[in-house]
Amino acid sequence: MKKLIVQIPCLNEADTLPATLADIPRHIPGIDVVEILIVDDGSRDGTAEVAARHGVAHVVRFPHRRGLAAAFAAGLDACLRLGADFIVNTDGDNQYAGGDIPALLAPLLAGRADMVIGDRNIQDQAAMSPMKKRLQRLGSWVVRQVSGTQVPDTTSGFRAYTRDAAMRLSIVSDFSYTLETIIQAGKKRMAVAHVPIATNPRTRESRLFGSTWTYIKASAATIVRIYAMYEPLKVFGVLGMIVFAGGLSGALRFLYFYFSGTGWGHVQSLVLSAVLMIVGFQIALIGLVADVISGNRKLIEDVLFRLRRLELDRPDAGATGPRETGS
Repeated sequence: MKKLIVQIPCLNEADTLPATLADIPRHIPGIDVVEILIVDDGSRDGTAEVAARHGVAHVVRFPHRRGLAAAFAAGLDACLRLGADFIVNTDGDNQYAGGDIPALLAPLLAGRADMVIGDRNIQDQAAMSPMKKRLQRLGSWVVRQVSGTQVPDTTSGFRAYTRDAAMRLSIVSDFSYTLETIIQAGKKRMAVAHVPIATNPRTRESRLFGSTWTYIKASAATIVRIYAMYEPLKVFGVLGMIVFAGGLSGALRFLYFYFSGTGWGHVQSLVLSAVLMIVGFQIALIGLVADVISGNRKLIEDVLFRLRRLELDRPDAGATGPRETGS
């Protein structure tokens, strides 16, 4: 029996949640059971109570706001404990059309993918400004380069995972899960697919960030952090080479003037060049140490995945049944 759990991270979504729930199909070809799980990220408008009134059986409730990334990670863990074979994540503001859930699941059911991202076709989104479209296109291109995937809409929150894929993800970002999970999936050699999806009319502005500049800074920091976590030797190696090359060019400049008979007037450049070359070499050494640590991280993640399978795939893993939690 194949079970799908649709998880919905929510922050004060009492007004839009009923429409979101009504939009989710309850009968999907290839799926025997469809359940819904709400992650209430410290809402103060009665979101959890609205969910209960609309028949939602599973609620993970935080006593205070912990952020979208934490809500997403808690939802994955709860879905796994409830025995989900497939997990679909959507937003509580009814941005994504629930009728496209079967399309998201199709590559997973066919065994062609471990993770599927819904592509909103950003360029056709009338509610998004031209500047945001350009920034989104640039950001998605950067994520594709560092992750080795071909996802056109990397910030889409409408996505589906197999059970194994969800077990392999380890969210460390405090900002958002969207970019991090794609980079992780790419570095862990998961099969990542994308399908075109529709969107519903916007009901409110995004609460994830206060301004476009704030979003750019947080997204850039997330990309650099996660990429450096999995490819530290490349990051620190390139940075070290740039610094070392700057020092080397200064040294060569000094030698040119020295053999021209005017070198004594450029001693300061020689000192600066020596400092840059030493610093560049040290950065490269840091990359080597970080690469060893990264190898240990991969081993730890593999052990964590195996432990999760042992814990969550036991016959009695979900014997306690669903319950509301404040974890």
